[in-house]
Amino acid sequence: MSVHAVEGEPTLASRSFRMTRSGPAAPPVASQVRPAIVLPDREARALLVAAEGADVSRGGCFSAGPAGVQVWSGPWDGPIGSHGSAEHLGSVDWSYDTPSRHYITVYRVLVTSKGISAGLTPAQVLQQVLDLAGVVASPDALTMTAPPARDPFRAAPRS
Repeated sequence: MSVHAVEGEPTLASRSFRMTRSGPAAPPVASQVRPAIVLPDREARALLVAAEGADVSRGGCFSAGPAGVQVWSGPWDGPIGSHGSAEHLGSVDWSYDTPSRHYITVYRVLVTSKGISAGLTPAQVLQQVLDLAGVVASPDALTMTAPPARDPFRAAPRS
């Protein structure tokens, strides 16, 4: 490996690039939860197949990928398959082979600021996606449990 030192001030090849902000930016994610939902791999495949049947390119409002399903306000109507006037409302994300092989864990449900404006909650986005394949999740899947109490023997600092 060779290391070459470059001395002097760096020069920009082009001065036409500027980052400007046209107005206050809204955060893209307005609300999210981290549910504890574990599904068999076959139910995840059923979700993906059902979401592909209601894909945004086919007049539906879902965009499926290997790591989850996005929920959109409507079909993509832009040029060359772009989203056009459709807005991203939220998504359900999962990871494979967790907690064990042939299972998935839904690790995040998020609602964008556009989804909040449309009146959606994370529970509604999750239910909308799970309803695609008739998957039922427990009602307390979106409730966050309190963390366990701190170990009393480790709570006090040692001297």
